[in-house]
Amino acid sequence: MRERHPDVVVVGGGLVGLAIAHGLLRQKLRVTVCDEGDRDFRASRGNFGLVWVQGKGVNSPPYARLTSHSARLWPDYARQLQRDSGIDPGHTRRGGLSLCLEIDELAEKSAAMAALKAHTPGFDYEVLDAAGVRRFLPGASPDIAGGIYSPQDGHVNPLQTLHALLAAFEALGGTYLPRCRVDDVSHRAGAFSLTTSGPTLQTARIVLAAGLGNARLAPLVGLYAPVLPVRGQVMITERVAPFLPYPTTSVRQTTEGTVQIGDSQERVGLDDGTLPEVLVNMARRAIALFPLLRSAQVVRTWGALRIMTPDGLPLYEESRSHPGAFVATCHSGVTLAAAHSELIAPWIAGNDAPTLLETFDGARFAL
Repeated sequence: MRERHPDVVVVGGGLVGLAIAHGLLRQKLRVTVCDEGDRDFRASRGNFGLVWVQGKGVNSPPYARLTSHSARLWPDYARQLQRDSGIDPGHTRRGGLSLCLEIDELAEKSAAMAALKAHTPGFDYEVLDAAGVRRFLPGASPDIAGGIYSPQDGHVNPLQTLHALLAAFEALGGTYLPRCRVDDVSHRAGAFSLTTSGPTLQTARIVLAAGLGNARLAPLVGLYAPVLPVRGQVMITERVAPFLPYPTTSVRQTTEGTVQIGDSQERVGLDDGTLPEVLVNMARRAIALFPLLRSAQVVRTWGALRIMTPDGLPLYEESRSHPGAFVATCHSGVTLAAAHSELIAPWIAGNDAPTLLETFDGARFAL
């Protein structure tokens, strides 16, 4: 009966939903997560594990401030997550680099970083030439144009982070319902009733964190979530000797020694497959940046559908017609996980909405 009448139901068991659910449990609420399952288009499969500040919100000061704030929360949040779960999410914040093969690319990114610094308190960065990059990354090609270093950047192990979130949620007493599709939501007398493929759930609050599923579910509670799929392809190499102590935007080395290569963005609808030509281009760029990768064997490739709003910014909103119903959508589930747990969850629990969220409601899509 407790699982059927929780204080909050979170729809979606990916990085966004579990981070919010973890935070809600720490607010002493009873929480149930409905997770459709691994056959669903799970955006968490396509993340790169970056906790990234540089480049986020260049044209949106509120997003830049939210990203920067979440990155600052991450060291303490990682320790809290490990205490609650017993699993180390592998967070490090030594800084990160965005590498450029062409001088025009470097000039463009330098201008973007100057704009970001102008409206983001505390943001710092350094423009590096090729020699400067190799001081951080001796394995980088001498032929690259340079790069941008920011000490605010970092990364996590994405699989361990997702594992830790679920383990922490269950350890703190949350109820996790796998293979539990939410088919309908009704609202009466201040309470929500969720018809699912499992039990019928009754709750006072509901959080839609279902990724692409939010487009279907949001209208049921008077909300609008115009989310779009953007495919990202990823490849992993065999283990190689350590050479990459700092993450970059398209190549990073895991603590196990494998190398993750990514950064593709394709609008192909609901197709989470892979294309050889895209993978080849990704591999060529990685080799151009780090020639030693020429001899590394690729052991696995995959595609995943990331979640994007029309303007690329997050969407956080409480329904006016159905108070107690919230939507949470973003494409930076790793970077914003700390904010989701430490800012979004207290708001859903009943605290005032954080000022950092004021510009991220759905009203902007009606213009």
